[in-house]
Amino acid sequence: MRIVMLAQFYPPTIGGEERHVRNLSLALAARGHSVSVVSLWHKGEAEREMDQGVRIHRIRGTMQRMSALFSEKGRRFAPPFPDVETMRALHGIIKQERPDIVHAHNWIVHSFTPLKFWSRAKLVVTLHDYSLLCVQKRLTYFNEVCNGPALAKCLHCATDFYGVAKGPLAALANWTWGKAERQAVDMFLPVSQAVAQGTRMAVYQVPYRVIPNFVPDNVSLLRNDDHELLAQLPQGDFLLFVGDVRRDKGVEVLLKAYARTGTQVPLVLIGRIGSDISPHFPPGVIAFLQGWPHEAVMSAWARSTVALAPSIWPDPCPTVAMEAMSMGRPVIASRIGGLSDIVVDGESGLLVPPGDTEALSAAIQHLLADPARGNRMGMAAKQRVIEFQARTVVPRIEQVYRELLHEQPLVTIHDQSADDSVILSAAKNLRGSRDSSLRSE
Repeated sequence: MRIVMLAQFYPPTIGGEERHVRNLSLALAARGHSVSVVSLWHKGEAEREMDQGVRIHRIRGTMQRMSALFSEKGRRFAPPFPDVETMRALHGIIKQERPDIVHAHNWIVHSFTPLKFWSRAKLVVTLHDYSLLCVQKRLTYFNEVCNGPALAKCLHCATDFYGVAKGPLAALANWTWGKAERQAVDMFLPVSQAVAQGTRMAVYQVPYRVIPNFVPDNVSLLRNDDHELLAQLPQGDFLLFVGDVRRDKGVEVLLKAYARTGTQVPLVLIGRIGSDISPHFPPGVIAFLQGWPHEAVMSAWARSTVALAPSIWPDPCPTVAMEAMSMGRPVIASRIGGLSDIVVDGESGLLVPPGDTEALSAAIQHLLADPARGNRMGMAAKQRVIEFQARTVVPRIEQVYRELLHEQPLVTIHDQSADDSVILSAAKNLRGSRDSSLRSE
């Protein structure tokens, strides 16, 4: 099969979604498919390169040129609507690559949907978050889990999150183009049951299949047990949290729960600190707040005693929990979001109510007081994570592609130069549909 991946970012820009796109692309190429990745260009990145058999195209968009719109200059996100410059670039690449499948990740899909009929490709979208319905992508409403969308409510939330200048436009655009996306996509792949429910797959009666993120089959190859940073870790037992050190990741709750335990076992935090967390931590907490290389983090999991994932927001499918389990660590996690799919309560770890300081503290004390049970859970976690490894997950994605192509054989795109007309027509149609949709709202 000829597959084009659409992603906002690709390494060296790195994060959970970017790592997933790269791992999936490399795995599909290794299985004999022709794979290309199209992502947004950022300063210092090559426009074209090869990555172990995967062709990388980095393209520009008009919105990315407006630096004042982005708080992170190194991560200029795709907008929640089609970008005509991105569409033009995509048109040329689609014509060159002639894909059977276009597999999109996040809002960059909106710059492809006007071209979908022309391309004759089947469109698959992995939902890594709640952006199909939620403009801030997190399904939270003023720090609480949102109970569902409503236009006035979304406008209020987006204005608070993005500001008066960007918020209302972003909310209206996402509201409008989310509808277009549901009509254009041949198969949605939410990464957890929580994402499927939060984006109302069943309510809207769209085709979907829950397929999680995954970790490589041989995660030991990702470790570097000689990394110099590991010398900073405690020599004996320690609890480990990896991720952004922020309130929504449950760090505030974790610090309070840890203080309640009265344990002498250190708590280690590895990750970037957010503005909503005080850098003054209680005794026993060791924090590395600049982030660590992935290979050092994997070795840190292997040395830890208990892994912690105390999110208070519905984290879609946190790969850090899988990585900890792959290293044989029991995981104490919140019963929320994708964590409920990953951790089996009482077998591979313990699930506690999100935000419950007392329950989290009790779970930590329980596993520290019963090392034998923690070891059994760690062994069970290592078995459980097989369901989240590439050898299990990638064939499921591949099967989705096959089923879509079997339903309607692909018509090859002819290499002819009727091309700016396609772009101009699509741009005109999308402007017209956006205007009419906004009027109807």
